[in-house]
Amino acid sequence: MKTIYAIAVMMLIHLSLFGQDKLSSLRTSKQIVTVENESSSYSIQILALKLPPSDASFFQNLDVVYEYPCSDGYVRYCVGSYNTYEEANSHLAEVRANGYKESFVTNTKRFSLEESTKSVNNKTKVIYPNEDYVVQLAAFRYPVYLTFFEGVDEVYEYRLNDKIFRYTTPPVKGSEVESLLAQMKGKGYAKAFIVEYERYSPYKIE
Repeated sequence: MKTIYAIAVMMLIHLSLFGQDKLSSLRTSKQIVTVENESSSYSIQILALKLPPSDASFFQNLDVVYEYPCSDGYVRYCVGSYNTYEEANSHLAEVRANGYKESFVTNTKRFSLEESTKSVNNKTKVIYPNEDYVVQLAAFRYPVYLTFFEGVDEVYEYRLNDKIFRYTTPPVKGSEVESLLAQMKGKGYAKAFIVEYERYSPYKIE
């Protein structure tokens, strides 16, 4: 089954710059609901695009999709509205079973927070001061001993669905993560970069 990113690429290829927004009928029928004032805190993100998808069939397996126009230029599409991370995470497997394999739990409150745009690894990344982030140090197809990471007091290990082992620092707030990234690069991890902790936390190896 195609992953969400493969489908997203197909959707972008078929975008018509002068065409009608193909999601209009879904918004009219309330299958897609644009969110302006968020009351809950968590949802399951299935897609983020800078341009609207031309193929509305991507959403056919879902009853209601929440659409968040964000200040970083992306529109994020989410399903479900939950008060806690645990509640949202309990529905994640069901969403992935519907074909949205790369979906993940996200804190929707941050979509409307004041953002600061940081330059990370020559790419523009939005950092939210009160959200949790990790600095990824390395990724391997096979696990390594944590002692491999000299100069780092504590290392977290994850194994995602792609079977790649990823190694990061413990999570810190967005207000501290750039400083942590600089520290890690100063210790020799030149390719280190920032990742939202919520994307990796379900896959942590204890």
